[in-house]
Amino acid sequence: MEKQDYYQILGIQNTANDREIKRAYKKLAMKFHPDRNPGNKIAEEKFKEIKQAYEILSDNQKRTAYDQYGHAAFEQNNNTDGFQSSFTTSSADFNDIFGDVFGDIFGNNRNHKKEKGSDLQYNINLTLEEAIQGVKKEIRIPKFQSCQSCSGSGSAYGKKPNICTACNGNGQIHMRKGFFSVQQTCPTCRGSGTFIQNPCKQCYGQGRVKKSKKLSIKIPAGVDNNDRIRLNNEGEAGKNGAASGDLYIQISVKKHPIFKRDANNLYCEVPINFVVAALGGEIEIPTLKGRINLKIPSETQSGKLFRIRGKGVKSIQKGYPGDLLCKIIVETPVNLNQFQKKLLQQLGSSFGDFKEKNYSPKSKRFFDSLKKFFDSLTK
Repeated sequence: MEKQDYYQILGIQNTANDREIKRAYKKLAMKFHPDRNPGNKIAEEKFKEIKQAYEILSDNQKRTAYDQYGHAAFEQNNNTDGFQSSFTTSSADFNDIFGDVFGDIFGNNRNHKKEKGSDLQYNINLTLEEAIQGVKKEIRIPKFQSCQSCSGSGSAYGKKPNICTACNGNGQIHMRKGFFSVQQTCPTCRGSGTFIQNPCKQCYGQGRVKKSKKLSIKIPAGVDNNDRIRLNNEGEAGKNGAASGDLYIQISVKKHPIFKRDANNLYCEVPINFVVAALGGEIEIPTLKGRINLKIPSETQSGKLFRIRGKGVKSIQKGYPGDLLCKIIVETPVNLNQFQKKLLQQLGSSFGDFKEKNYSPKSKRFFDSLKKFFDSLTK
């Protein structure tokens, strides 16, 4: 049985960020958890799927592998990171979900993560050949990077951040309102639990500086227009040593003078003269790897589509190539001399009326229909 796409299980796009993934997981886990659906086997199986999808997509390395290879990345023969899933359902799982949801609202003193750096996007233009065959590109990204002078801490060399006295390093403060005690993020340290008394002179206490970074990007073969490649931790550096965001490479493929791409197939129009179309012959047609010969049968009509198997684009996920589809365009000759015109007049006279078998089939059908139409008007 084919496994369902993890993004579809969570009801999110494949461009969703970590926060959107977590939000979708919480919502579905609360709905389908076995503790809330006792005896419901369907809900239990659904919860297992949700939990499995979240374990993959919430881990940057596993998500990258899944985006590139799909479910095959975690099959037994392809499992390179030793990943094994355990999908036991217990009340502890539900308590974690419950705690996370209300921790987001009222604060949570168990975990004060520093704010992750922002994600970045870089638009890159490729030729059709580069997109299909794969290519390496060097790009330069202006972004915040971790300050080398203070190793990202924000404090001057040899100094450490001080514990926030307002919250005693917890990052949270308690406020009592009537019978309720509510936790809120400490306004003094903004939840970090520390403050910098001696800021670094290079980054002014931010733990990061604006610089340009040169990257060598490997574009895999088979990418298409509007595809995105995710590079983990190549986005903005977080403040005060926090984790970096990700860099997204947005693919834009330039218009090609010959080929048009549709998924893994390529299309092109091939002009031929009416002699070849009528009598048949052999012509050269272009492919991505050179020229090949195509046999044109006699009586070929304009618009005829020829499919050449395996001459399209190799699928980035499934590995097999698409096809090349050539549309025949029969051209009318121009700039004829008197001798050529006379030959054509003789040829036209030889066709006779529309009852002749060698007359153009579409024209015959048209004039037959036209005759019936006028005959109906005279009745």
